[in-house]
Amino acid sequence: MRIEAYTQIQQLYNNKKTNKPQKASNVSFSDQLELSSMGKDMQIAKQAVKSSPDIREELTARLKAQIQSGTYEVSAESFADKLIQKMEEV
Repeated sequence: MRIEAYTQIQQLYNNKKTNKPQKASNVSFSDQLELSSMGKDMQIAKQAVKSSPDIREELTARLKAQIQSGTYEVSAESFADKLIQKMEEV
């Protein structure tokens, strides 16, 4: 390895230092966002879903009470019919 070649390459890299651009102090920029009516509707729908509860207690309270009291029963025939119906959809 030749040391002279290394120092010559190093000198090339040292000579080409880049200058950073100066920031302009009197220039001002502002961003602006405009949503379409569909975007606004989607935001309203998202907020409505977010504010609603995950579980609808008025529907599940009756089932919970039946399960806890031991009176909840599932008809095997009804279950089989629904299972076959779902399999036919696929």
